[in-house]
Amino acid sequence: MPDWFTTDDGTPRLVGSRCDVCGTPYFPRNSLACRNPQCASPKDGSELSEYLFSTRGRIWSYADARYKPPPPYVSPDPFEPYVVAAVELEVEQMVILGQVVRGLTVDDLAVGMPVELALGVLYTDEEADHTVWMWRPVDDGQE
Repeated sequence: MPDWFTTDDGTPRLVGSRCDVCGTPYFPRNSLACRNPQCASPKDGSELSEYLFSTRGRIWSYADARYKPPPPYVSPDPFEPYVVAAVELEVEQMVILGQVVRGLTVDDLAVGMPVELALGVLYTDEEADHTVWMWRPVDDGQE
């Protein structure tokens, strides 16, 4: 998944694409054509550019992942349960699913909770630590 995120500017950012004409963002990256039916761009795919997504949002929904996913999905062996969260990004106002940083349970989360993008290890094998994006709760200062 290294093409799905970057840390080039020192901050983890999801990498997608965006229509240059109407501004519709896509994650994962869309390279064919803008799929927004109201867009006036040519439908040959020439109007899409790389786009770095905002890094903060709010939890829209969340759930426990208590069972090892079937292939082709990869998970640690032995399997360790984890939490997934659907997060609505502040800027793009679209929902992106991802794991929550290790050490948190569903009891630590709430709908509407502010989170930011982070990186974490999905699994480790003989060759490397395989990194994926995750969501980490943050204090938004609105207590």
